[in-house]
Amino acid sequence: MRAGLPFGILLVALLVAVLPGLAGCGTIEGVGKDIQRGGEAIERAADRNQSD
Repeated sequence: MRAGLPFGILLVALLVAVLPGLAGCGTIEGVGKDIQRGGEAIERAADRNQSD
């Protein structure tokens, strides 16, 4: 018997987590904008936490 969750359950959980975000984008351009905003947020956080 295998330990852990079956692959199917993990796949369904991943889809449930990802699909609402993709549905909110609407277009490939929207996906690009969302990714760009995420990158900018990471960059700002890195700048704030940078030690000099």
